[in-house]
Amino acid sequence: MKKSIGAKSLIFPTPTWVLCTYDESGKPNAMTAAWAGICCSKPPCVSVSLRQATYSYAAVQARKAFTLCVPSESQVVEADYFGLVSGRNVDKFAATSLTASPALSVDAPYIEEFPLVLECRLKEQLDLGLHTLFVGEILDVRADVDVLGENGLPEIDKVKPIVYAAQMSSYHGIGACLGPAFELGKERL
Repeated sequence: MKKSIGAKSLIFPTPTWVLCTYDESGKPNAMTAAWAGICCSKPPCVSVSLRQATYSYAAVQARKAFTLCVPSESQVVEADYFGLVSGRNVDKFAATSLTASPALSVDAPYIEEFPLVLECRLKEQLDLGLHTLFVGEILDVRADVDVLGENGLPEIDKVKPIVYAAQMSSYHGIGACLGPAFELGKERL
């Protein structure tokens, strides 16, 4: 039996990504974003929802670009910090000693120390209420060589991404592999 808990922004898991932009003066900025995910395969696109009150909101609109950086479990402190303070008041890169590197495909920085980066050009935006959904077309994915597998793609066990549990306000790692996708269900065919 299920119990109604009401209309809530609740789903497992949500990513812990760090969105990077340049502000109007060209200073790199970063913010933690959890309301995000892949939204299209062709062209490859990702969506991220921001409140208009965030410092990054205007920068995404002005530059028409952003990066989404995927921190590893060992970078959870830095990822959380990026969501605690505003770039209006603090140089987050100086405070964390992380490196803002210029993306090659878009007018946005990325965090050099984070293992995986999506370089995105703003494709669409949709005002939803408190948040605006930004859709970014992924122009390039950059990954640290040490997180790549034999097939040349990032492996989840090497990236060790962080997930966020909104209802508990907590971060979690990824669990063990349960089996191959598009294979496990074949026993029901």
